[in-house]
Amino acid sequence: MPDLSLAAAVRAAAQRLADAGVPDPLVDAELLAGHVRGQRRGEVQAAVIRGDRLTDDDAAALDALVDRRARREPLQHLTGTAPFRHLELAVGPGVFVPRPETETVVQYAIDALLGSGEPSPIGVDLGTGSGAIALAMATEVPHARVYAAELSPEAHAWARRNVAGVENLTLVLSDLADAFPELDGTASVVISNPPYVPAQAIPRDPEVRLFDPALALYGGEDGLDVVRVLSTRALRLLRPGGTLVIEHGELQGAPIRELLAADGWRAAANHRDLTLRDRATTAVRP
Repeated sequence: MPDLSLAAAVRAAAQRLADAGVPDPLVDAELLAGHVRGQRRGEVQAAVIRGDRLTDDDAAALDALVDRRARREPLQHLTGTAPFRHLELAVGPGVFVPRPETETVVQYAIDALLGSGEPSPIGVDLGTGSGAIALAMATEVPHARVYAAELSPEAHAWARRNVAGVENLTLVLSDLADAFPELDGTASVVISNPPYVPAQAIPRDPEVRLFDPALALYGGEDGLDVVRVLSTRALRLLRPGGTLVIEHGELQGAPIRELLAADGWRAAANHRDLTLRDRATTAVRP
C-alpha cells in the first residue's frame, strides 16, 4: 500500500523538483501541497508535523502539479497567484510574473507620492503587466490617483482582474508612448518596469525564457529601446519636480543615467537592491 502521508508526499515532491533543477524545491513542494489542500505554507508544515495524510484525489492532483513544475512551468502559473508586497495577484500565461525585487523599486514611487505635498498626487505606471506596481501605489497611498497602461491585451486582461474595485486606479489598454495625454504636466510620479533584456541576452531561467511573454522581456539590441520612449513620454507627463522611477538590469544603470541626462533630466541616480546590484534609477523632471 503506498504511503499517502503528507510528509512523504512533500519529501518526494521536493526530491523530484530538486532533480529537475528547481530552485528552493522544498518551498515549492510545500506551496503546491498547500494549493491542493487549500492551505498556506505554514499550515502545510504544521500538518506534516501532525502526521496528516493525503486523500487519493489530493495525491493525484499534487503529483500532476509537481510534474508540471519539474518541467519548469512557473509556480505562480500553477497556483494562479503571485504575492507582491501586501497583495495577492492573479497571474497566468500571457502576463509577466511580478518579482520580489520590484517590491523594492516601487517603494521609490510610493515615497515620492507620499512626499509630494499634494492632496491628490498623480502616479502613472507605464507597462503595468499584472498591475502589481499600480496596485501597490493605489492601495498604499490611498489619497493618490493612479493611472496604469498596458499594451498587451493578454496582460491587460490579468491587470483588469487584479484592479477591479480599486476606485483610485484607472487602467487602459495603450502603448506607453501614447498613454494618458490628458495628464501631461500633472503627474507627480511616473514609474515603469519596462522590457529591458537585450535581444541576444536569452534569460538562463527556463521559467523566464519559456513562459514570460517576450513583449515584457526584450528591449531591443541594447535593451533600452523602451527606456528611450519612456524618458520622452515621462518628461511630458510629469509636472516640474516630478519623479521618474525605472527598473532595469544590473548592468544598465550607467547607460540609463547617461540617457536621462542627455534628455534633460536632473539628479539621475542609480539605486541598489537587497543584493547590492543596481536595479533602479530615479530622476527628477526639471
